Amino acid sequence: MSPIDSFVVDINDVFWTYLLIPLVIGAGLYFTVRSKAVQLRLFPEMLRVLKGRPQPGEDGGKAVSSFGAFTISAAARVGTGNIAGVATAITLGGAGAVFWMWVMAVIGGASAFVESALAQLYKVRGAGGTYRGGPAYYMQRALGKRWLGVLFAVTITVTFGFVFNAVQSNTITSVATASLPASEAEWFGPAIGLLLAALLGLAVFGGVKRISSVTTVLVPVMAVVYLLLGSAVVLLNLGDLPRVFGDIVGGAFGFRELAAGGIGAAIQQGIRRGMFSNEAGLGSAPNAGATAEVSHPVKQGLVQSLGVFFDTLLICSMTAFIILTTNPGLGGRQGADLTQSALTDTLGGWAGHVLTLVVFMLAFSSMIGNYYYGQSNIEFMTARRWVLPAYRALVLVVVFLGALGSVSVVWNLADVFMGLMALVNLLAILPLSAIAFRLLDDYVAQRRLGLDPVFTRDRLPDLVGVECWEARPERAAEKTPV
Repeated sequence: MSPIDSFVVDINDVFWTYLLIPLVIGAGLYFTVRSKAVQLRLFPEMLRVLKGRPQPGEDGGKAVSSFGAFTISAAARVGTGNIAGVATAITLGGAGAVFWMWVMAVIGGASAFVESALAQLYKVRGAGGTYRGGPAYYMQRALGKRWLGVLFAVTITVTFGFVFNAVQSNTITSVATASLPASEAEWFGPAIGLLLAALLGLAVFGGVKRISSVTTVLVPVMAVVYLLLGSAVVLLNLGDLPRVFGDIVGGAFGFRELAAGGIGAAIQQGIRRGMFSNEAGLGSAPNAGATAEVSHPVKQGLVQSLGVFFDTLLICSMTAFIILTTNPGLGGRQGADLTQSALTDTLGGWAGHVLTLVVFMLAFSSMIGNYYYGQSNIEFMTARRWVLPAYRALVLVVVFLGALGSVSVVWNLADVFMGLMALVNLLAILPLSAIAFRLLDDYVAQRRLGLDPVFTRDRLPDLVGVECWEARPERAAEKTPV
């Protein structure tokens, strides 16, 4: 391990063990208890809201629906964290890390609900009848602390615009060069880095919307392809599933792991990789959730909570099953290379090439989404024209450098910055969660009356900083089947 990598690991161990993990678990449990387990209790309601009709925009035009905002955040969530991140968690924390990833998805569903409902409540109007919002906005408008919003905006810009984009670039390069001889990999890695920087530059500099629109269409397709590949591996190794579940539970609670200190590693890696993948409590998904035109803020909170389950309990679990049914000894590999080797061992070399395409499309789409998370928060901080071009140029440099970095250094840096971002967001939503629970009570009360819930500012007139929820004729509540 290099001195830099060792230094970052030491910081991570102290930061996550003694501060962030207790905060993430404690906040998630608090939100779960206070909301009466909203993420489980209202699961059928999540599905109902997801397929609901979109509200008309204020200008009468087509608006972003709940499902549309769900797909935006899902496109950002479903990326290398599901393929490389889960593999890294298993490598470092053993099979037991998967169990703690599942636990944190269930607990984190409540955190996702709170932050996204707040983002909807405190969203602001943008150009052309659109909305924008997120943690920086509710920190300023609800807490009255612009400095905290600016701190979060800086943190998310660095985390997503720079560090997470380096992770995406690194993962694409790792998968693409895995099957090449060492002599060819030396030049192929930098070439991929230049290609990624060039493609991303076209998307963010030249206004070539074609690239982002194509990837938006292909991401769901690539996710389905990945699930089909994983299902084929699991079916071919169906007899190993009892052993896999035994390894997962045993790794989380087994006496052998307890004696070796392995449970601590499993919990740490499960929470870290789970948060990177599903982003619950991280403060990123609310930026997408705030864009939706819905009749009640709780609707988007429910939809984003569902997104956590979709990401972790479905796609991350598939990666775990691929690896643990095929390669329980792990074979000294790590990251996406481990997932790729597990696929090729079962299905043949062609599966590795398909995974390369899947990783490229998912990661590149995430890079575009990560860039725009940074841009929207830069616009919160300043209107100076030179800042955005400078930010774009730096993002492209980081994407190129990410392709050259080592897997361990890039992932450990991602842990540091992700932890800082989650710390700021969780400290903000803990006091604001009381507002989210008042919104939830209002929503549930309307549903009990058989109504499709509608929220207007006069329902909670004591709230300050709310801009967008004035009464509108088309927002009259209507009777709907319960």
